[in-house]
Order: sequence, then C-alpha cells, then structure tokens
Amino acid sequence: MSGLSKGLGKVEVRLKWDPSPLGEPDDDLDIIAAVFRADDPHGTPAHLVYWDSRSPDGTITLNRDSRTGQGFGVDEAMTLEFSRMRPEHGRVVVGVAIQQNEQPDGGRKCFRDVSGTRVEIHEGYDELARDDFAGVAGCTAVTVAEFVRDASGEWALRDGLHGFDGDPESFPAFMSRPRV
Repeated sequence: MSGLSKGLGKVEVRLKWDPSPLGEPDDDLDIIAAVFRADDPHGTPAHLVYWDSRSPDGTITLNRDSRTGQGFGVDEAMTLEFSRMRPEHGRVVVGVAIQQNEQPDGGRKCFRDVSGTRVEIHEGYDELARDDFAGVAGCTAVTVAEFVRDASGEWALRDGLHGFDGDPESFPAFMSRPRV
C-alpha cells in the first residue's frame, strides 16, 4: 500500500450457495467474524459475530442470514466498518462454516457436498477477493479473509482460504491461529 492509501473502510463479505436437491436436508452455511485485540491478535477473540448478530460496537453486522441457500443473489452478507472500529481491535478473521446438525447418517458435510458455493469480498464497487471453495473441498469450515490494522491505523486485507476440518466449537480457536 502506498502512503496515499486510506486503507479499508466499509467492506462486505458475501456468501452464495445453491439449495439442496429435493428430498435432501437443507445446506446451512454461516459467515463468522472473530475480532481480536491489537495487544493479543492470536489469543481468544474479543467477540464473535454470527447467526443474525452484530458486534457490541455495531461495526460488524450480519445483514442477511440464510438457512437454505434459496433466494436470488447473495444468501448471506456481513458488513465490516473498519473506519469505525475501536483502536484496541487490531485483527479480524472472517470464516465460513457448514452447519452439521441434520446429517442423516450422522456424518459430516464438506464444501464438496454443497453446490454453487462462492464467497466474494467487496469494498463499494471494488471486488477485493473471490473464491469457490474448490481448494478446501474436504473441509467443514474455512477462514476466507484476515483483516489487520497496521502501525498507522489503516486496515488491509490478507485474503486466501485456510481450511478447517473439525467440530464447529473448535473453529474460533482455529481462527485465532497465525496465518502462514
């Protein structure tokens, strides 16, 4: 980034997937944001935003939450307002997890089992990142973006998928790990 860059301001993470085939249980994917303190960027999240919630300071909001993938356009959308984020927050990791509640055989559902998946990250009209989860097809959850605040206070995106394959309760701990 050049010295003239303003950094990131208001960003939207958009998630899309196709509905399950007729007679199959619904696929439910969720966007999750983990906010970390600047003085402990890889510790326990200061707070999580998921399932129709928002951050305590109102800078991260889940605007749209789908349980089926049905509808036109985007199924889930989360807005992150970095220009308003408190100075004590220095890192935000955004992920996507597949709900595992209704698997008929008690197994687990991976991204390869959900058709038409796509995540996009936008700032206004600018597309910052896009992926279809093909690189993490055998995973049950994935981090899709890491936003970090630099020494001058500006926010930047480090995109790239990092797959996770485990129980949903351990995903926030996975999100706190340093990304390579």
